[in-house]
Amino acid sequence: MTKPAFLITIDTEGDNLWQKHSSITTENARFLPRFQSLCEKYRFKPVYLTNYEMAVDPFYVEFARDVIARGTGEVGMHLHAWNSPPEVPLTDDDWRYKPYLIEYPDVQMREKVEFMTHLLEDTFQTKMVSHRAGRWAFDERYARLLVELGYQVDCSVTPKVDWRTAKGAPQGTGGTDYRHFPYHAYFMDENDISKPGTSSLLEVPMSIQYKHSALINTLKQGYDRLRGKIRSPSVNWLRPAGGNVDTMKRVVQQTLEQGSDYVEYMLHSSEYMPGGSPTFKTEAEIEGLYDDLEALFSSLQNQCEGMTLAEYYQRKTGV
Repeated sequence: MTKPAFLITIDTEGDNLWQKHSSITTENARFLPRFQSLCEKYRFKPVYLTNYEMAVDPFYVEFARDVIARGTGEVGMHLHAWNSPPEVPLTDDDWRYKPYLIEYPDVQMREKVEFMTHLLEDTFQTKMVSHRAGRWAFDERYARLLVELGYQVDCSVTPKVDWRTAKGAPQGTGGTDYRHFPYHAYFMDENDISKPGTSSLLEVPMSIQYKHSALINTLKQGYDRLRGKIRSPSVNWLRPAGGNVDTMKRVVQQTLEQGSDYVEYMLHSSEYMPGGSPTFKTEAEIEGLYDDLEALFSSLQNQCEGMTLAEYYQRKTGV
């Protein structure tokens, strides 16, 4: 019997982008070899979804080329529109607002996606086939661009999560509402990305589960409506948050019990560095993160098969 896949996705980007920077540093690249070694210990293969500032960082480039050469991971594309060339202002302070790529005109969207694709392919001498949108913002125009450029896998969908209250450009309508999207892998309909279709682009949604039962969620939402508030039900991700290893294991089990043939983990590259994120600020917190990862990975070692997104696509298509 084929084991479910364990997919490790890393949004590989600058240091602590949660802060309002006017410039970006990439010190976190130097902390990735430790994580890569842990993955290799358990025969897992991370996918480094790489954005602009990391793609031009010499240390990261050398590290990722080695990963590719040894077949121990994959490099894919990740795009933060506000600092990815060609830079064309969308707001009066793009570095403050961090507008979504899907808020840009079609021509600028295309230019940015094409630039990043060619930069990564030229730098790493391999075809880019995997992608995640910056700030999880995705739409039909974006999907069609990826298909045109030969991408095979997207992993931008966060089922059960509504990002519309997370603003990008002040004049925009916020991020994408994924509450009613599928939570299993599916080939997208290019004209309605919330539905399966006949395109060549395989969507691999994040592994996310509700924190509470359907009954409790219904009661909580009813109470919120009485107070004039509209909120999505609380969720748990397959994502470290400090001391949440039991929660992550529960997300894995719930996801597999629902019939999924994969579970998908994510974290930002900067979260493996002390002070690189709001979550793991100290060396002690980073050590706690690695304790949790050891516990999670050891529990999955015999239950799942580690593979890249490209390898998962090959499993799904038989190609």
